[in-house]
Amino acid sequence: MATEHIEELSFSNVIGDRFGRYSKYIIQDRALPDIRDGLKPVQRRILFAMYQDRNTADNPYRKSAKTVGNVIGNYHPHGDISVYDAMVRMSQDWKNRIPLIDMHGNNGSMDGDPAAAMRYTEARLAPISSELLADIDYDTVEHGLNFDDTLEEPLVLPAKFPNLLVNGATGISAGYATDIPPHNLGEVIDAIIYKIEHDDATLEDLLRFVKGPDFPTGGIIQGADALKDIYTTGQGKLVVRAKTSIETLRGNKSQIVATELPYEVNKAKLIQKLDEIRIQGKIDGISEVRDESDRSGVRLVIELKRDIDAEGILNYLFKNTELQTNYHFNMVAIDQLRPVLVGLERILAAYIEHRQEVITRRTRYLLEADERRLHIVDGLIRLVSILDEVILTIRSSENRSDAQRNLQEQYDFSQVQAESIVSLQLYRLTNTDVVKLQEERLALNERIQMYEMILKSEAALNKVIVQELKEVQKKYSTPRLTQVEEAIEEINIDTSLLIPEEEVVVTVSKEGYIKRSSLRSYQSSQAHDVGVRDLDYILYVESLSTHDAIILFTNLGNYIHLPVYEIPEARWKDLGTHISQQYLLEDGEQVIAVYQAFLGLDEQPSQLDADMHLVLTTKYGMIKRTPLADFVTYRSYRTRTAQAMKFKHEGDELISVALSRQAEAEQIVLLTHRSYSLRYALSDVSTYGPKAQGVVAMNLKDDDYIAAANLIASPSRQTSLLALSQRGYLKHFALEVITEASRGSRGTLLYKQLKKNPHRVLKALPVQTPDLPVCILGDTGATQRLEPGALKLTERLTNGSEVPGLADLGQVLDMYVDQIELFEQAHQSDSQE
Repeated sequence: MATEHIEELSFSNVIGDRFGRYSKYIIQDRALPDIRDGLKPVQRRILFAMYQDRNTADNPYRKSAKTVGNVIGNYHPHGDISVYDAMVRMSQDWKNRIPLIDMHGNNGSMDGDPAAAMRYTEARLAPISSELLADIDYDTVEHGLNFDDTLEEPLVLPAKFPNLLVNGATGISAGYATDIPPHNLGEVIDAIIYKIEHDDATLEDLLRFVKGPDFPTGGIIQGADALKDIYTTGQGKLVVRAKTSIETLRGNKSQIVATELPYEVNKAKLIQKLDEIRIQGKIDGISEVRDESDRSGVRLVIELKRDIDAEGILNYLFKNTELQTNYHFNMVAIDQLRPVLVGLERILAAYIEHRQEVITRRTRYLLEADERRLHIVDGLIRLVSILDEVILTIRSSENRSDAQRNLQEQYDFSQVQAESIVSLQLYRLTNTDVVKLQEERLALNERIQMYEMILKSEAALNKVIVQELKEVQKKYSTPRLTQVEEAIEEINIDTSLLIPEEEVVVTVSKEGYIKRSSLRSYQSSQAHDVGVRDLDYILYVESLSTHDAIILFTNLGNYIHLPVYEIPEARWKDLGTHISQQYLLEDGEQVIAVYQAFLGLDEQPSQLDADMHLVLTTKYGMIKRTPLADFVTYRSYRTRTAQAMKFKHEGDELISVALSRQAEAEQIVLLTHRSYSLRYALSDVSTYGPKAQGVVAMNLKDDDYIAAANLIASPSRQTSLLALSQRGYLKHFALEVITEASRGSRGTLLYKQLKKNPHRVLKALPVQTPDLPVCILGDTGATQRLEPGALKLTERLTNGSEVPGLADLGQVLDMYVDQIELFEQAHQSDSQE
């Protein structure tokens, strides 16, 4: 009994070998076009099957299902859907510059609608497809066996026009992808003719004819100055913009009308996106979006509200929708059985070489056919001169083969001539037919001379190519659809034109809840009825315009630049939205300060002084000044924070961010947890950018840290501070109690040091006015409100007095200024004025 042969193979080698074969197949025979005829195998097989079945432009339409069945059964053993989809794409005039298939029925739409099933549609070859298949019966191209070796199919089509550039190509294979845009037939043919007639033609010469892609959907190309690099390397990017206009309507209204869209943009999805912008109110001013497209062309209408800047809206839509897209060139094609990234010159050269080969093979085929015919015609003409003898010889022969043999032996006719003579009908030997034979011999001789000249002379060969290209150009060339502009227009969006300006009240709580409320909502409510959670309080409240922006600083040294119009809207009594729902925050990260910011990189609100700085102080004793203008918006401002200060010590965090207006007249006051205090001029603090560490603010003991950092605007004898200890004691003292020293000093003790449960600084606030509304927050959720002016000033090394109502507060947690009351007072005074 024979034993089985078992071969041990490495799994990695087997996978590599099989995948290599698979990759070679899908690269060469599935996804990438041939550089010569610009067709993928499935497209070539569809066109050839329809040609073989006489389903051409001069014959009636036939069911698409019949063509798909022929292609699958004879040439392309794959799914019927894939074949039908390829057939449909070749018929879509918004995908192809010149469709190759003429289809009756629903073949899809620019809205992304699928084509009707193949049993419902009918198709035939488009007239221009005959130019791709012309002369295929004259042995002009190589053929190969089909999948079951029963039929032959062309490996490339003769292609009388450069289809690769005219209709472009897209495809993805193993490790390769291609994106070749459509071009104008007339321009490409002009470039080919110039290249044929000028051996030294450069890319610059060719670009005088090829202006750039010519998309079937029209549109506007921007960035033509990059075309030289793109067509040199085969890769690059162009901006494609919709063709739009602004129409004026009654009542100071206007509308934006798009009549041409960028290539391969889904019109229905674009309209959906535009409507989402309108519904969500991302910009104010769009009242309606309509699709008025019909058989005459695309017409997308964006109707605007009264007195809206249409140009500003249009710029926003260009930047945020597919009214403007980028087209990325990646011109990969199969060149000499290899996938190659090719430029314009190589594509044109490969096409010229292909046509030279096609015409050479066609000429040889026709030359051989005419020489055979001339040989027969010469024999027939000679026959006339010896007609009687030939007839007598034929009559005396036993049969056809004997007659043919006798003619060869007696009259020196060749086998072909003798066979033609015995097959001849007698009526063909009239005087008229003899004259026709003589005329035919003359024509044959002339054609043979022409064929021989074409085969001998490259100039004659190129002349034929040029002549045929001109014929195709004259018959099928159409005007350019896509407009080309040299430079890419920079889109500058003026937010003030897109966002309706409205005065709103913005609040941010200590726990990170943020909201903007309308003035109506604020005015119709009690100010202190603002929505906050237990153990939380309002850190920032201000009346701002929707054109303003705020900066939120966190304890981990980050900041968020947030336009006011993007803050979630809520009623005054509502809690608002927590910033963690929108921003990726680290564990324990929370907001410590909020300030009004510059609106953008190039915009500077007039009410803000450009000399304003923010003073940032950290827990472990670092400090710096940074211009407010440095805290600008950034690319990912909607979801991420940006760095405001780099920490030198591990575990450090920001404890204070204060706004400085005139550094020369301001002082910084620092209090540590162990009650060391230090005061010095803010001018001693250097200015650094957001990513810097700063300088040493204070010389700290190993077990100490800064508990409070306050900026004193105008130090005087009346300036005082209020400090809160962890035991619930308040210490109200004059600024002079803290001796002024140099930056980086240790400072002096502020509290009397007790052996048991000593006082430790929890928080400190500067007292601007005696009636400053200060609140103490306890862990019971209760708050105690007081005015510092009611507290006596104490000397250094005293511990102050117990907070009133401490029993109700429990353990004290925080001390803060009642921002709501300050805001209400300012709002009332503004209303009275």
